[in-house]
Amino acid sequence: MANDGGISRIQQRLAMIPKNVRASLQPELIKNGNDLALMARILAPRDSGALQDSVAVTPGGTSTPPYSAPGGRVIVPELAVAVTAGNKDVRYAHLVEHGTTEAAAQPFFWPAFRLMRKKISGRIKRAASKAVKTNWGGK
Repeated sequence: MANDGGISRIQQRLAMIPKNVRASLQPELIKNGNDLALMARILAPRDSGALQDSVAVTPGGTSTPPYSAPGGRVIVPELAVAVTAGNKDVRYAHLVEHGTTEAAAQPFFWPAFRLMRKKISGRIKRAASKAVKTNWGGK
């Protein structure tokens, strides 16, 4: 085998990065999704508790609950997590969030997202950075 100056080794390591990053990011995405769901449950109105119980985390490659907001049943992409509110029994999550002509809005989902966005973004960036460094033999 001819000496290529280490190019083949670098190409091999570069090809492995996506697999390692995906493997290390999925648990981090689920953890962040659970944190966002917890914050949404805390901020949701406490009438019967059904709305709070309907907040769900759906990992990548699976389907969101039927009638969930936003968008109903959707297949979540592989390297993603969906946090939804609503299910077949609770079809009014979007009405509570945005209000109606007869009821004032009681936002809970988007305020939770805005509260958690910076923390979640930082965690995901750190996990990706750590996975890349681990693959390259860093600390």
